Amino acid sequence: MGNVKQKGGIKLGIWIIRVLVIVIGPIIGYFQISSDIKGILIGLCITSVVVILEFLIGSIPLDTIVAAVIGIVLGFIFGNLLEYGVFSLGNDRLSEIMGRYSLLIKLALVVFGLLIAVRKKEEIDLLDKDILKSAGKKKFEQFKILDTSVIIDGRIIDIVETKFLTGPIVIPQFVLTELQKLADSADTSKRVRARRGLEILRKLQDESDIIVKIYEKDYPEWKDVDTKIIQLAKDIDGVVLTTDFNLNKIASLQGVTVLNVNDLANALKPIYLPGETMSVYVVKEGKERDQGVGYLDDGTMIVVEDGRKFIGRKIDVVVTSALQTSAGRMIFTRSR
Repeated sequence: MGNVKQKGGIKLGIWIIRVLVIVIGPIIGYFQISSDIKGILIGLCITSVVVILEFLIGSIPLDTIVAAVIGIVLGFIFGNLLEYGVFSLGNDRLSEIMGRYSLLIKLALVVFGLLIAVRKKEEIDLLDKDILKSAGKKKFEQFKILDTSVIIDGRIIDIVETKFLTGPIVIPQFVLTELQKLADSADTSKRVRARRGLEILRKLQDESDIIVKIYEKDYPEWKDVDTKIIQLAKDIDGVVLTTDFNLNKIASLQGVTVLNVNDLANALKPIYLPGETMSVYVVKEGKERDQGVGYLDDGTMIVVEDGRKFIGRKIDVVVTSALQTSAGRMIFTRSR
């Protein structure tokens, strides 16, 4: 409550200062510029512009303002260097053109520098001292971009803790936004899973052995989060971490490297060769006639030929074949 009152007091104080500036401006204009309506209007216009600029700047993030200032300074410096270089050539024609359009060229370079700095500030932010430090030790490691599915899945934290995943992890802001919407969903299941995902992100950020960056850039021209993730991976030469089968296929078709946690889990599952035996509890009937279906502890589906009659019982079966895909693994068996 105290913080709310303090913030309210600060906002009120700022508005009082704005009003005072607008009131004092015409008075100064009257006494210093011109003792008539002209001076009053000039003073009012100047102070109004100042207040409007202050109001607009207050809504812009500090890193954006810093990037814009750096871009303006670099553009101005480059413009002056270009002017000096042209005059140093001693070419009268070029010198005449530069003299005529000098101000316009410098203005264009300043605006260009400002726009480039603001548009690229997120990518510059990724190249912080930690990443540069790690890149100096060994070959640069690609950014690992997390999608919503792999965050909610939760196994990513186990992979990180076991040191099987290296390199900086990037969490796009639009993924966080989608996760927050799910966390506020009316659907209880979605809400619980999304909040678990937010907790996973907190644990990731607490990991001292891996760099986690929030990437602010968005792609407003696209509504689909998967499309944004693929484009981001192309822009920063990153790889996508997911458990989404469809995103896996679409990204692969577009030449984006995908690390599918389900593929990793499948690769680590015990391999059952044809002829080996196992015990399975048959829980339901299969799609084909007389088939029974059971599951291993890791969720692997076991299809039992002529196993329908064993539903509700645990039986010994013999492996006949196995099918493994990014969506999971199926083992086909027959009863002994």
